[in-house]
Formats: sequence, structure tokens, C-alpha cells
Amino acid sequence: MNGQSTAASDPYFPANGDPRYRVHRYELALEYRPGPNRLAGTARLSAIAGRAALAEFHLNLAEFKIGRVMVDGRRPHFTHRGGKLRIRPAKPLAAGAAFTVEVHWVGNPKPVTSPWGGLGWEELTDGALVASQPVGAPSWYPCNDRPADKASYQISVNTPSAYTVVAGGRLLTRTTRASTTTWVYEQPAPTSSYLVGLSIGMYQTVLLGDPGLGGVTQSAHVPAHLLPRFSRDFARQPAMMKLFEELFGPYPFGEYAVVVADEELDVPVEAQGLSLFGTNHVDGVRGSERLIAHELAHQWFGNSVTIADWRHIWLNEGFAKYAEWLWSERSGGRRAHELALAAHRLLASQAQDLVLADPGRKLMFDDRLYQRGGLAVHAVRCALGDEAFFRMLRDWATSHRHGVVSTVAFTAHVARYASEPVDGLLSAWLYEPALPPLPSPPARLSVPAKPGYPPTNGEPAARGRS
Repeated sequence: MNGQSTAASDPYFPANGDPRYRVHRYELALEYRPGPNRLAGTARLSAIAGRAALAEFHLNLAEFKIGRVMVDGRRPHFTHRGGKLRIRPAKPLAAGAAFTVEVHWVGNPKPVTSPWGGLGWEELTDGALVASQPVGAPSWYPCNDRPADKASYQISVNTPSAYTVVAGGRLLTRTTRASTTTWVYEQPAPTSSYLVGLSIGMYQTVLLGDPGLGGVTQSAHVPAHLLPRFSRDFARQPAMMKLFEELFGPYPFGEYAVVVADEELDVPVEAQGLSLFGTNHVDGVRGSERLIAHELAHQWFGNSVTIADWRHIWLNEGFAKYAEWLWSERSGGRRAHELALAAHRLLASQAQDLVLADPGRKLMFDDRLYQRGGLAVHAVRCALGDEAFFRMLRDWATSHRHGVVSTVAFTAHVARYASEPVDGLLSAWLYEPALPPLPSPPARLSVPAKPGYPPTNGEPAARGRS
């Protein structure tokens, strides 16, 4: 990626984010009371100005009451309208200068409006959760809301002691005083604002599998009444982790947590080191197992390897879709090529007006983008053959670990593993709306003849589920 690619406004959401500076750390101290849905917060941002002096800059923050703003310990001039906190420091910040911003705010958090409904902070029947993709982060904290601006986070939440607080990262401390408890989480890995996850609810905490020496700790936070179904539905997640580490390289973060909110959710949501599911994704018969694989795969594709802007969302969703197919193939379900054929038949019957590499804001979450993204990855596999494809895939995830990428970077990466030119194939799949024919599968497949990850408890493989 060149510097210019990460330093421009997002074409789909030009009002979100400020490319004139970058944040390298957020420290958030929050107090939340579920009954009145009242949030009070202090944010301390450590940032660096870009190549030009900063006479003013902005943060994205929803319509809270602002108590105080400080820049390098001095009060700046600021305005707060239309979801933008515009800040003019007492003295312009020099190009390349490090600076700190402190913001105090209070109010009743609610989702921000979007073409896809409310995004961000969602008050539940008993608790709250955050699902911010793509622009919901300002619903609860001030941020430079652009995916390419990745920072480390420390999040402290004080709430009534009956509630469990879950955030992406390592739990540093949990301190109870009187009737409230303060939970402090640290996420040292670079994190996009839309991937800062948080859930507050009545949960039982359990561990999934035994990580062993040097393994990834996998925890789950689940309403007690759902634990029997959950334990069956998520039993194979440790095997997914093992497979994805084999295929994509080491898990990119320190730990992985899943939360099942005690409400139905339209879709599961990925966050950094954390995935959120609803009661409708826990049925006791593994009906949502492909979604468990999909959200776990996002930890590599989307969270660690992050898109420069939202035009490139297929690099998140196409790879996570293909991870579903790889899990099916390796665990005794349908082979990836069978699933690709089914997806191709489906897309061939639908409108062909989607350009994968730049779908436009209206179509960026269209189901066709997910399916065609998975097909594009499968077409690359067919063109490269399995040996080169899986080397390419692992190298993509490891060489860009905690980095920022684009479609152009991906096509250049693929070309290095191809024995013959792949420009035409990539152009057809990524830049043309017409659906290309699905290539023939590679002559030799590297998948084992027998399932490498058989179902637990000696149960027969659930064939046909993706």
C-alpha cells in the first residue's frame, strides 16, 4: 500500500474520519447504567499529525453532551454538530507532531442511523452491545472513524456488579466496590474503530477446549439457559481455530471470545478478538456452524488484515465466505468446489450489476458480494493449484498482519504465485459486473481423503451444511 491510499477520505463515507492525522492509542474510561441507559465517558487519544500542520481537526461523535475538551493540556476552541466534533487547538500542531486529545461526554447512547438501520451502541432488554460496522463507532465514543486508522485500546467500564462486561482484548483487572464493578481490558494490537467490540449482560463465562501450551485461549460468555445448546453448537470452534492457523498462519491476537446476547440478532458481528451472536444462532443442532467459521476467519481477514477503505470490503467478506467453504471441505461436509458451483448457479440467476472491487455504498453488504467474493477466491485457487494457492493465502495473511491492504495489493500478491498470467481472470472477477464462468477445479487437491477434523462425540458428519 502506498501512503496516499491510507491518507484519503473514504469515498463511501467522506464525513467519517479525518485523514490529516492518525491515532495510535485510545484510553476509554466509561460508566454505564443499564436502567436509564446512561453513559458517561472520558477518552484520551494519543495521536500524530500528518504531513501538514494541523490548525484544526475533527473526531466523529454522536449527539452527546460534551463536558470538556483538551489538546495537549490546553483548552481548544471546538464545535459539535452533525456527529462531528471539530477542534481548533490554541496553537496549530506542527506536521508530524505527537499530541493528545481528551474528551469528556455524557448522554444516552443510541445507534447512529444508516442505510442498513441503526449501527453501534444498542440497548438490549437487559444490557447493551456494540455492533459498529461500518460507521457505528461514534455512537459511543469519539474516534477517527476510518478503517485504515488502527490503534491500540484500553477500555475501562464501570457498571452494576450483576453484569458481565466483555471487550476485545485481555482482561487486566476486575475491581468491585460497593454495588459496581470496573472491568479493564487491553487490546494492544492495532484496531479499527468499527472493530472495537463491547457487550454488557448477564452471562456465564466458559472456556472452549484446552488451548494447551502456547495455544489461543477461547472463552465464551453465554446466558445460562443457552449453555446446553451452545456447548453443542460451538463444540468444533477449537478445531476451526486449529485449521485456520494451519491455513492462514498464527492467530493474530492474544485471545478470542464469543458472546451470545440474550436477544436475536439479524447477523453475527465480528469485532477485534471477539464475535457477537444472537439467541437465533444457537439452536443445538449446529445450524449456524458456517457463521461460527465465518466470524472466526474475520480475525485474520478484516481485523488483522484491514481494508484501506470500504471499497475493498470484498477482501473481508470474500475470504470469510471462502473460509466457510474450507471448513466444510476439511470437516467432512461438501467440498469447496461443490459449494462454489451452488453459489455460481445462484448468482447466475440474479442481477449482474455488482462490481466486486468497488460495489458502491448501496451494495457493499449485498449477499451477492459475499458469494461472488468467495467465488473470486475459489477462481484464484483453481488458477494457481492448491500448493501455490495455500502458500499465497497464508503469506497474504502473515505478510500483512496488522496492516492495511487494497484490491490492487491483492492482485499484485496473487501474481507472484502464478505460473501463468492471471490478469484477465482477476479483472473479470473483480472489475467486471458480468459473472465469469467458474474455472475447473485444480487437478490435484491437497485436502485429505478423510476428514481431518471429524465431528466431536463420534457423531456422523453433517454433510451439505455450509
